[in-house]
Amino acid sequence: MEGQATGRTVVTEDVEIVGTIKAGNGLQIDGKLNGDLNCTKDVAIGKSGNVKGNIMVGSVSVQGQVNGNIIAKDRIELKAAARVTGDVKAKRLTVEDGVSFIGKAEVNPSGIAAGKAGGSDEATDAAQGSGKQANDGGQRDKDKASSLFGKK
Repeated sequence: MEGQATGRTVVTEDVEIVGTIKAGNGLQIDGKLNGDLNCTKDVAIGKSGNVKGNIMVGSVSVQGQVNGNIIAKDRIELKAAARVTGDVKAKRLTVEDGVSFIGKAEVNPSGIAAGKAGGSDEATDAAQGSGKQANDGGQRDKDKASSLFGKK
């Protein structure tokens, strides 16, 4: 994401915005935003960037400070200087050494909500007990779980 200056709007260090930003092109935030950010493209929050609000983007790279939740359709990159207080949700998440992150992370590369995939997955069934009952006193489920974890 770095080095993509084409079609990117820049909020410089000396700018403070109060309110919601909605952008169709890329965005670089080096100043302050007190409000939500909605952008369909890539967003970079520079080392001096400070966002107090929720972020919904295509992808985001954070070097500055964010106090709010981040939802990205693709990727969230938390660089070494990043300070994030809030929950993050994306298909991919990168966290460098030195990041301060206080919150919950939901990373789902498939983009399908857990438990919504079609068909039956043996690991999921065994882990969740699958609710299937057998006339063998549950021995079949125990055997299935044992085989998944290499025990017999």
